[in-house]
Amino acid sequence: MALENCLRVSTIGVARPQQCLHPFASRDKLLLPNFKGFRSNPSLKSTSRNSRRSRFICNAREAVDEVRVVTESTWDNLVIGSEAPVLVEFWAPWCGPCRMIAPVIDELAKEYAGKIACFKLNTDECPNIPTKYGIRSIPTVLFFKNGEKKESIIGAVPKTTLSATVDKYIQM
Repeated sequence: MALENCLRVSTIGVARPQQCLHPFASRDKLLLPNFKGFRSNPSLKSTSRNSRRSRFICNAREAVDEVRVVTESTWDNLVIGSEAPVLVEFWAPWCGPCRMIAPVIDELAKEYAGKIACFKLNTDECPNIPTKYGIRSIPTVLFFKNGEKKESIIGAVPKTTLSATVDKYIQM
């Protein structure tokens, strides 16, 4: 799973194998070729040997170290059908405490990348799922394992509270 979430960078016109740089790799910097500028007249042929080296293609696959949006149409596949434990934040754009807890959820998604899946559901756009799970106030964070709701945390709680709960379900 970790290798699926890498950044692939390749250069055009250079006979080098593709490199796959994983976010947890020991390399600190990603070195890309220098950009030499666009040719002013496309009919002129470049005489420089390195002119094609400045072009590159960057294909980033879907990152799992971020909080993704879940909707009513994707709920069953992403949350209920997930093999990994799932954290779902129920929020709304007008909710102040939701804006306070959002960076904490983002940090958890990065720290536990590959171990849990983190999602957020806008309760204004998708009201049926919060109703199904009895959510009456937001922010509410639900934890799922094997498609089953295990625990809920209501309100803007500290990161340590959410981390302890995540750790509990990773170790089960």
